[in-house]
Amino acid sequence: MIGPYLEAMALLPVGVTVVTVADGRDDVGATVTAFGSVSADPPVVSVSLDSSGYMAEVVEETGAFVVNVLSGGQRVLAGRFAAEGRPSARLLVTDQAHHRGERTRAIVLDDCLAALECSVRQSVRVGDHVVFFADVVGLPEVKGTGGALARRSGRYHSLG
Repeated sequence: MIGPYLEAMALLPVGVTVVTVADGRDDVGATVTAFGSVSADPPVVSVSLDSSGYMAEVVEETGAFVVNVLSGGQRVLAGRFAAEGRPSARLLVTDQAHHRGERTRAIVLDDCLAALECSVRQSVRVGDHVVFFADVVGLPEVKGTGGALARRSGRYHSLG
């Protein structure tokens, strides 16, 4: 049932983000498509991460992260942050304009469409993932334009 389930879910286009965390020792980041708005008042988002992955462990430890909403022109960056065995997030953005979030100290990509600094409110283990519900505590200034990057059927697509 897992194979057909994953095939069915791949048909649904989803937005592509890069989630970054500063853990005090290094910078960690990953491409994440399981992201969404939960509440507008107060602003709360959800991010779902593989419970066996390092990213989930670091988010649980630090309790804070940045969600960078990627533009259609950032597919190479999405690929970098999705690669197995990827190096430090800091190394992955050496050729990208970026700064650090004021509240989280995590990497904010200057050319993304939007960035949200988040503080974990609650986490829930569901199957093979951990869903983090997080308060949006900051909206760093970014300058990306154009359509969003989406993923469907295992491929990246530019919307707009």
